[in-house]
Amino acid sequence: MEKSLLALWQAIPSGNIKQNELADSLQLSNKQTARLLRKWADEGWFTFTSGRGRGNTSHIEWHQDVEEVYEQQLLHLIEEQSIEAAGKYLLFDWSSEVRQRLLHHFRSNFGYVQNAVSQKDKLIIPRKYPLLTLHPLEAADVQSANMVSNVYSRLVSVHANGDVSPELAHSWDLTPTTLRLYLRKEVSFHDGSFLTSEDVVECLNRLRTDASYADLWKPITAIKAISPHVLEISFPNGCSYCLYMLGMINSSIYKEGPLNPIGTGSFYVTENDMLKTTLMAFGGYFRERPLLDIVEFLQVPEDFDFAYRSSANEQTNETFQVESDSGFGVVILNAFRNSPINRKEVREYVHYAIAKHRHKIGEFHPRALPNHHSCLIGQKQAYTQPKPVCPRIEQPLIIKAANYTNGATRWLKEALESEGIPVEIQWLSFRDKLMDTKDDQTADLFVHGEVFEMNQNFSFFYFLSNGYSPLAAIMKSQPRFTDYMQLYAETPFENWTALNLEIERDLIESSIMLTLYYEKRQIPFSVDLMNISISHFGYVDFSKLWVRPIIAH
Repeated sequence: MEKSLLALWQAIPSGNIKQNELADSLQLSNKQTARLLRKWADEGWFTFTSGRGRGNTSHIEWHQDVEEVYEQQLLHLIEEQSIEAAGKYLLFDWSSEVRQRLLHHFRSNFGYVQNAVSQKDKLIIPRKYPLLTLHPLEAADVQSANMVSNVYSRLVSVHANGDVSPELAHSWDLTPTTLRLYLRKEVSFHDGSFLTSEDVVECLNRLRTDASYADLWKPITAIKAISPHVLEISFPNGCSYCLYMLGMINSSIYKEGPLNPIGTGSFYVTENDMLKTTLMAFGGYFRERPLLDIVEFLQVPEDFDFAYRSSANEQTNETFQVESDSGFGVVILNAFRNSPINRKEVREYVHYAIAKHRHKIGEFHPRALPNHHSCLIGQKQAYTQPKPVCPRIEQPLIIKAANYTNGATRWLKEALESEGIPVEIQWLSFRDKLMDTKDDQTADLFVHGEVFEMNQNFSFFYFLSNGYSPLAAIMKSQPRFTDYMQLYAETPFENWTALNLEIERDLIESSIMLTLYYEKRQIPFSVDLMNISISHFGYVDFSKLWVRPIIAH
């Protein structure tokens, strides 16, 4: 099956056509187009008569319905082989009716399956976006971070309520200036070697000197191995959040391998490309081995909807919803850029326009709930923004956004333009937006979606300070940013809620960061999937998931 042939069938009916129009339709050169036309004509798809002379009309006469033939081939491929083999073809340019039929057929093949011969359990999960990275230092998006959480382990676990529990470190001693950690013995990496304190020291030193995390780790002055299973972290001027920092996804412990980092997590990666990522249960995991043997992620179109199902339940649609927080949205104003946005009266008017129209965000982003109060769930701060005089803005404000904030960005454009503020949108790909961390940002406004990892008090601080945050990118040149970091280092963690609210209020009243929406994620699960729990970033913890088998009598 060829994507170009199906695209040609969808775009060009039988009849007269100029060859350059065919080339434009295929987005190929005239030479490449001519070669493909000869090939497809020889295969019997159509008869093509080339117009004689430059610019003369050619003629195409279709003999077969390409989409109908391809649909049957794809259904046969699914039945005879697997959805893994057929998955890439689902991304072709199908008509709406055929796409819906194919999606229904694919959907019924996702979920839990068991190989009758090997007795291996597998959970096949659709994914809408390619996996960007498996490296802990580069995992700036939630999909990559969720994958990292399954492949690597951390020294400690930080829970939603702020409690810290042992992971690779079985215990620790904490003083105002040092943290000494005691590692579990005989913890295996995926290559069979054992974890040592030297491995941990090397990994953490690589993290704290990385440009994206250097500000966060600035209070740490030294990390050293004391013995094969003991290490010590020093912060002579204090670091109230040191222990919590070690539980973040980016603090996952790994060692460099010949191709990819090697972890100690509950799963290891056996295959990873643009279309598929396969995780295999790690038998040497230092905790309880996952109950599933394989978890496989397959690429599907963005309009694909799904439930986590099992093959035992494929004849019923009985599901239940598991809801988790899916983050919040803010508008960040690049207050320090040499453009109209650095004028206080412009930012205050933008603030007014956003506050006035925020209640309509759900019309553009259906899962968004207008947030008039605070980024911190459960906290409310009263903000009022009186209507100021509309300032003179002689050039459009530039909004920088990615496709995942498409709805919110369109809302922002309409809201600002309805109040007389001219804007232009600068669209970036998802990957480019993540990597766009330069200090010199070429935009005035950013629509940013953030998902808290686990504990929201630490996650809000992390949002302010990590190098992948657009807020940190525009703030870190300002003395105010340094003051924030010092306050967090000096303030006991139990007092961070009040500190977060104080800093959030400062950012909002300065019209630098404006709250926009909350978002919930609802995931449908088949009723026979057991032990469902939510892990980092609101994702399912695959290490605990299992399926109650049907026992034949």
